[in-house]
Amino acid sequence: MQDNRSLIDTIMSIFVPIHRDGYKFVVGFAVVTLILIKVSEPLGWFGILATIWCAYFFRDPERFPPDRSNVVVAAADGRISAIESMTPPKELDLDDEKRVRISIFLSVFDVHINRAPVAGKIRKLEYVPGKFLNAELDKASEENERQCLTLETDKGVRVGCIQIAGLIARRIVTFVNEGDTVSAGERFGLIRFGSRTDVYLPPGCEPLVKVGQTAIGGETVLADLRAEDG
Repeated sequence: MQDNRSLIDTIMSIFVPIHRDGYKFVVGFAVVTLILIKVSEPLGWFGILATIWCAYFFRDPERFPPDRSNVVVAAADGRISAIESMTPPKELDLDDEKRVRISIFLSVFDVHINRAPVAGKIRKLEYVPGKFLNAELDKASEENERQCLTLETDKGVRVGCIQIAGLIARRIVTFVNEGDTVSAGERFGLIRFGSRTDVYLPPGCEPLVKVGQTAIGGETVLADLRAEDG
């Protein structure tokens, strides 16, 4: 038991902070690793590497949103895979006017904590069951398992955000409830393993990022809402 605790403490000290949702996975990997070490040293090393990767996956670094109001920040870490003008899905409870959708693809090496793109009240939160297609595919937005969230700022501007499960993602976790108020960059959920996050900007709001750019959740500015106002 002491060996278990020592291994777990060592791993967590390397990758602190780890989100609480990941503790049970890290502990599970560590226990299996100890068993593998007793069976075979090479298997034990494989288990150690797998446990370190698990801790790395669930890392939860602090982020510092821009000290600016009226901006939309990235809801996730990852590569901006698409910027398209789309009619938002009905689950977001937005109007039918086309909006710019910015898609961020999260690989298994990216931080998977999702963060609020704007400060405001959560007006809609709806889970939609679905498939587990490659999250980079366009149809993943309509066919994959997803969690839809709509935020309304204090000026009445609504921004949509969708957590989309991917090819190997099997669990979307949400930390907030409908009616909650969040700050820009505040953690609102996570997606376990490879996935995608879509942000729907207000009508007429233009993106400040490009396809292929790497986004940092809670910090990278996707758009300026003042441009939409004026």
